Amino acid sequence: MPGPYVDPFHGGADLPEKVDVVVIGSGIIGASTALELAERGVSVALCEKGGIGHEQSSRNWGWVRISRRDPREVPLMAEALRIWQGLDERIGRPTGYTRAGIVFTCADDQSLAEHERWGRNLEPYQIEHRMLSARELDELLPGSRMTAKGALYTPTDGRAEPQKAAPAIAEAAREHGAHVLTECAVRGIETTGGRVSGVVTERGSIACGSVVLAGGAWSSLFSNRFGIDLPQLKVLNSVLRTKPLEGGPDQAVWAQDFAIRKRRDGGYTVASGHENVVDIVPDSFRHARDFVPSLRSEWRSLRFRLGGRFTDEMRMDRNWALDEASPFEYNRVLDPKPVKAITDRAFKALRENFPVFEKAEIAQGWAGYIDVTPDAVPVISPVDAIPGFHIATGFSGHGFGIGPAAGRLMADIVTDRPPLVDPHDFRFSRFSDGSKIELISGF
Repeated sequence: MPGPYVDPFHGGADLPEKVDVVVIGSGIIGASTALELAERGVSVALCEKGGIGHEQSSRNWGWVRISRRDPREVPLMAEALRIWQGLDERIGRPTGYTRAGIVFTCADDQSLAEHERWGRNLEPYQIEHRMLSARELDELLPGSRMTAKGALYTPTDGRAEPQKAAPAIAEAAREHGAHVLTECAVRGIETTGGRVSGVVTERGSIACGSVVLAGGAWSSLFSNRFGIDLPQLKVLNSVLRTKPLEGGPDQAVWAQDFAIRKRRDGGYTVASGHENVVDIVPDSFRHARDFVPSLRSEWRSLRFRLGGRFTDEMRMDRNWALDEASPFEYNRVLDPKPVKAITDRAFKALRENFPVFEKAEIAQGWAGYIDVTPDAVPVISPVDAIPGFHIATGFSGHGFGIGPAAGRLMADIVTDRPPLVDPHDFRFSRFSDGSKIELISGF
């Protein structure tokens, strides 16, 4: 079954000869970066090999959350929450954003204590959050059969529609003067005197002084072609959506066995609370040492498999010529098959905990590849080895909600403005400067 239906977007036909900045990749990170730059009067071209937001930016859960994030992301996500609140009015289009709250349930006393400790990360930001007892959880979610000890509840968290957000933001960027080009893969960067001077696309060259790579799961392949070692792997997440259903919770709810989010159409997005698939590919061995800490921490939630993806990536050209078709032109959209066994288990657990879902009908299922870094923290950074080249990628399943603020921070860095938040934790050089790379729990 193909991926979700994304709001249509018709890219421009004319390739600009020159712009200040080229943004590669039109997920929510790339689109937000392009919008921020265009609003500042910076000339920008947003280049997408396929359609706007057709990969993970339209396939995620649609959560806009600060709760249970890595503490290093909390300052940036606090800014994202502020941006989301006024985003629809700012861009003149609906993203489906609403503040409905997110509930993270706790199965035992240890989990309760961990969530309570995590809540201290929000104290400097005056963001409402509280621990719920089992009785309070039952009152918040009437009709549920959950046997949790309690929950972390963050009323200021919310949701938006992944199939709408990136196209809406990209359209606003175009209204502010950005060139938005779909089915226009960037094959590579050009340099003059060691500094970025342009890009080569499948349609021709664009001269520019800066490039932002926001290529999601493709970023490592692109970077490696130009001698930049970006440690990044892909994790497959499977999702289903139901047809409209009355009587379900308005809040997004996470439990170990399922996670749900109400959709704008009245249906629900449903996924496992912990199960993901990791395809073993050649890069799994290339980056194995980088990912050892995260594998030790997360191995219980990962299912490793060896299949056709290994062969596909082994055969992929990694040193393509810029005057020939690149791998990005042969695979416009990553549209992997969902793992039905995982979504079946999640849907079964959901119906056991919320009887109202016993009458829910499944409308569609899909999967997407999450781009992950060894510490599960994104890269939002210049690349010192190639002045003018920047990377905004590796959001590790946390990119949708934080996207508008990540775009603003990236625009700050590119234009040399005071940054929205301290970007130190997002620097690319952390993987090579001797820093300890560690996975910090979201608790």
